[in-house]
Order: sequence, then C-alpha cells, then structure tokens
Amino acid sequence: MNLEFLESGQTLTIKLKGDLDHHSADESRVLIDKKINEGKYNKIVIDLKKLDFIDSSGIGFVIGRYKLIRKRNGVIEITNASSKVRKILDMSGIGKIISIK
Repeated sequence: MNLEFLESGQTLTIKLKGDLDHHSADESRVLIDKKINEGKYNKIVIDLKKLDFIDSSGIGFVIGRYKLIRKRNGVIEITNASSKVRKILDMSGIGKIISIK
C-alpha cells in the first residue's frame, strides 16, 4: 500500500495506491491515525483513484477512520473509486454512512 497525504486547511486528503487488504490495512491505519491525531482536521477525503483492490479488512479500515473523525465532529468522504472498488463498497453498505463521490 502506498499512501500520499495532501493537506488543505482543515481537510486531509489521503490517496491510496495498490491493494487495501488484510496485509496493508493495519500498517496504513497506524500511519493515517497518527496523521489525523497530529492535525486539526474536520474533513477526511479518501481518494481511491489508484486503489486496485479492497477486501473486508479494507472496509473495516474505512469504517475505523469514519469513527475516528466522527469523534472530532468531522466528516469523511470517498472519491474516485473504480467501478470494481465501487461495487465492493456498495455491497458493503458503506455508502449509507459515508458519502461516495
């Protein structure tokens, strides 16, 4: 998993590249949570443009970031999911709690 962080005011955009699965979710979680806790962000954007695959561990990873930012009264959104990744997100029902654009 390759991560890129972009900051703009109180918005943190996280660009994910590769696979978000049980192998990469824990390491990514630690890095992202550290970044979130160091900043004063009220919005997290997870950009999936270069994400090739997501499994249930990846869905859990996204929900965990949702819970973390909600504790700060913030919002999270997902952008640029490929049709393959979007299908998995839709099947998980994650769109009911997180905006997918």
